[in-house]
Amino acid sequence: MPPASKADKKAALDAAAWMFNVVTSVGIIIVNKALMATYGFSFATTLTGLHFATTTLMTVVLRWLGYIQPSHLPYPELLKFVLFANFSIVGMNVSLMWNSVGFYQIAKLTMIPVSCLLEVVFDKIRYSRDTKLSILIVLLGVAVCTVTDVSVNAKGFIAAFIAVWSTSLQQYYVHFLQRKYSLTSFNLLGHTAPAQAASLLLIGPFLDYWLTNKRIDAYNFHLPSVRGLLLYDMLPVFMILSCTIAVGTNLSQFICIGRFTAVSFQVLGHMKTILVLILGFLFFGKEGLNVQVVIGMVIAVIGMVWYGNASSKPGGKSGVVIQFPEAVSKSMEEYQNRLKLMIRYSEIVKSII
Repeated sequence: MPPASKADKKAALDAAAWMFNVVTSVGIIIVNKALMATYGFSFATTLTGLHFATTTLMTVVLRWLGYIQPSHLPYPELLKFVLFANFSIVGMNVSLMWNSVGFYQIAKLTMIPVSCLLEVVFDKIRYSRDTKLSILIVLLGVAVCTVTDVSVNAKGFIAAFIAVWSTSLQQYYVHFLQRKYSLTSFNLLGHTAPAQAASLLLIGPFLDYWLTNKRIDAYNFHLPSVRGLLLYDMLPVFMILSCTIAVGTNLSQFICIGRFTAVSFQVLGHMKTILVLILGFLFFGKEGLNVQVVIGMVIAVIGMVWYGNASSKPGGKSGVVIQFPEAVSKSMEEYQNRLKLMIRYSEIVKSII
């Protein structure tokens, strides 16, 4: 067989990165739902802090193995990123708590227009008519799938506004920092994960108490088995699974945004919403699927296929390519290292879910 071209290798890495993100994202949703629904572990912010603590441990191991090379990220840039990321996490949790499910889903859909606006303002990106229409089709399809009752209140609207803008800024900033400082996904995660872990573990218990009126130090982490055996329940196993899969989720997000930009990541990310709906139908029965949901899925998939085709055409998504003096080209060896780790994590998560 003839050797694969550079374009073929890039396409293979893009597909692997995307599948890596889909598998880990869907996996962590399933595991976290089990944690909260089955075991009543409702401390979402603290759990996210544990996720980043585990991710920090992973970056230390990867640095020791040589996957992460020394790099530099100025403290002001790190502080801005952590503020955006933490406001995103806290904002999403508060928005889900204070808003109806319908308004929460609508707020999430507005992240795509906001991400587009950030690219237009800061990167001078211009979208073709077909690209804009395809994004609207995706939004329409996902809205049909997920939006039911919609009720709005003042504090819920403020929480959703903060969540949408901070998430969009955090995702844009991932791409920006990787370009400006020539940081691989591993490098950037190595800089940001420790700071996020420390800050979220510090504020998490207080925020969770404020939202749920439950104290994490009063939670019974060691419950006996229901059958009276000398075994203990599966809570620690689900906690470990959640933290393990979260490492892959955090890493895959940085890899995908670095390769695709925040807007493409958001558009394609709605495929995960569809997969979650399908898995909910498979695990929990027909009540999770109806004609409205099926129609929405079909519309959303059509929009995603259209977006992929429209944005890849000349003029579909164009702008001035910003060159940073600090940036240098990444070697093929780094991409191969990423691919190996993505394959390992995907195999682990597939065996879990």
